[in-house]
Amino acid sequence: MEKLKLTEEQKKTLLKTVRATIERELKQPTPSPMPSMEDEVFSGKFGLFVTLTIQGNLRGCIGYVEGVKPIREAVEDMAIQAAFHDPRFYPLAQKEYSGLDIEISILYPVEEVADLESIQVGRDGLIMEKGYRRGLLLPQVAAEYGWDRTRFLNETCRKAGLEPFAWENGAKVYKFEAEIFNEEELGLK
Repeated sequence: MEKLKLTEEQKKTLLKTVRATIERELKQPTPSPMPSMEDEVFSGKFGLFVTLTIQGNLRGCIGYVEGVKPIREAVEDMAIQAAFHDPRFYPLAQKEYSGLDIEISILYPVEEVADLESIQVGRDGLIMEKGYRRGLLLPQVAAEYGWDRTRFLNETCRKAGLEPFAWENGAKVYKFEAEIFNEEELGLK
C-alpha cells in the first residue's frame, strides 16, 4: 500500500474535524464548522490514531491499527473514542476542553519483524503480541522519551501486559510507520 501524501490543508482538515467532533459531543454552544471531507484522499482506508494531550500529558489515545474504515469516518470515530471512551481516563469534561491539544497518526501497513536491528526508533511504531495479549506504541512515543531500541521493545511488552524481554521468549514483534501531525505544528493552536 502506498503512503498518503497529505497536503498541509488536508492535515488541517483532519485536525479541525477532530476538534469539531469533540465540540459537538461536549454540546458546545457554538461548535466549529465541520470541514468538508469530500476530497478523494479521505476515502482511503488506513490505520488512524487520535491522541489528545493537555499541557503535554496524555488525555486519550485510541485508534485503528489497520484501515477498517475510510479516513473521513475513522477520524470522527477515533475523536469520540479518544475523548470519551479511553478506559485509562474519565470522559473529557467541558472544563478541560480549552487546554486540549490534538495529534493524528496515520498508520501504514504493519509487518512482522524478522530482524530486530531493522527497528528504527523514531520512525517505527511497535506491536507486541503473545497469546491473547497485544500492545501497541506509536513511533513518537519512543522518540519523546528518548528510549533506545531495547527499552522501546520492553515498554511495548509492558503495554501488552507481558514480561520484559518477551520478544526473546516467543512474542511476535510487528512494526509500522506513521505520518504524524498536530495542531501546534500546523499553526492551529
